[in-house]
Amino acid sequence: MKKIFTMMVLVTLIVSMDVDARSKRKKESFPDGTEIPVWFNDTVRVNPNTLGKRYVITDYGVMMDSTLVQTDAIQQVIDRVAGEGGGVVVIPHGTFLSGSLFFRQGTHLLLEEGARLKGSDRIRDFKVLTTRIEGQTCKYFAALVNADGVDGFVICGKGTIDGNGLSYWEEFWIRREWNRNCTNKDAQRPRLVYISNSKNVCIQGVNLVNSPYWTTHIYRCERVRYQDLRIMSSTSGVLAPSTDAIDVDGCTDVHVRNCYMSVNDDGVCMKGGKGTWADKDSTNSPVRNVIIEQCTFGLVHGCLTLGSEAYDCRNIILRNCTAENSWNVLMLKMRPDTPQKYEYVRIENMKGKCRNFLNVHRWTQFFKMEERPDMPVSVCRHITMRGIEMECRNFYNVPAKGQFELSDFSFENIRVKDDAKDMPFHATRIPNTVVKNVMINGKEM
Repeated sequence: MKKIFTMMVLVTLIVSMDVDARSKRKKESFPDGTEIPVWFNDTVRVNPNTLGKRYVITDYGVMMDSTLVQTDAIQQVIDRVAGEGGGVVVIPHGTFLSGSLFFRQGTHLLLEEGARLKGSDRIRDFKVLTTRIEGQTCKYFAALVNADGVDGFVICGKGTIDGNGLSYWEEFWIRREWNRNCTNKDAQRPRLVYISNSKNVCIQGVNLVNSPYWTTHIYRCERVRYQDLRIMSSTSGVLAPSTDAIDVDGCTDVHVRNCYMSVNDDGVCMKGGKGTWADKDSTNSPVRNVIIEQCTFGLVHGCLTLGSEAYDCRNIILRNCTAENSWNVLMLKMRPDTPQKYEYVRIENMKGKCRNFLNVHRWTQFFKMEERPDMPVSVCRHITMRGIEMECRNFYNVPAKGQFELSDFSFENIRVKDDAKDMPFHATRIPNTVVKNVMINGKEM
């Protein structure tokens, strides 16, 4: 009886502790004080066996030939799955070349271990259509993997989606050498994954590599989960230009967890719109409620970047992450031609090495100022950095003046090694700055 009683007490205690833990998680808040939805607590991996019937593409006319572009044959499998009520399009072990593919409601993508869905290195294999790119809605090329207006779309497995980007990168740099004003769009490169106007999306477990352009781009989506991914492109030799790992364009509730990112541009980047009238353009949308956690950043330009095509971002959290050799941890790209509002951003429990920890940068790439008498002043406010242990070339890269207003920055419990000589930490440079327990090079600020 004594043993039974002891076991009952232990079970009761464990259940109580679990309830308390869940209760505490539910009470977590975004930086503006609003409660973080319970959805962010669900980190259970999707089981592919629950997604419906499996359709292995080689059972439906797709050949095991790594040299043949089979866009039409693979698309026919996707369309068949959608027409038969939904299920999983399975890429088996092997390499399969394709141009732009379009997933429908009820379809999912599974890449088995050793599978490689590889993009064509010819732009002619990617459809031109109305899409979203660099903060604008316009005609451009579709991605390799596309989905629009879907609910519950899943990309998963242990395989690889390979953008086959080398030829595109080489052409980009040739164009840049010929014309320094060549834009990203002029170079004509497809993205790797583009998902728009969708909800309850999960990208899990796969390797996303060698994208010709942005690697993953989500536009006007709700509840998107990135989990256990490796996102990589060339950061030496022939560089992979503008291959952002994750671009969040006008989305709400995005969770990035346990991912490794090393690309020749930003890691996780907030988008939403650019230009003098960005806040009035009906195709633009603000970014709300993004949590990035337990991630490792290799060489990226910014672990978390707001801009350059973003006008309204709120409630963004980067926490419990490691920067191995990043250019910037938090980069705020401020465009003089765009009314921008970045607020309620929190960076916490970061460690590692970087060039700049905080970099507020006047951004004029592909700049186009228009006349607007009531142009709002751009602002960055309520930005919190706490629990930081970093080695930096420059912890605090903030200009003394700019065509924007900074206020209400908070620095708490920070230990950094800072090699900066020309722009050291200035607690008074930003109005309403709060400094608590900040040690730079062993000296308390």
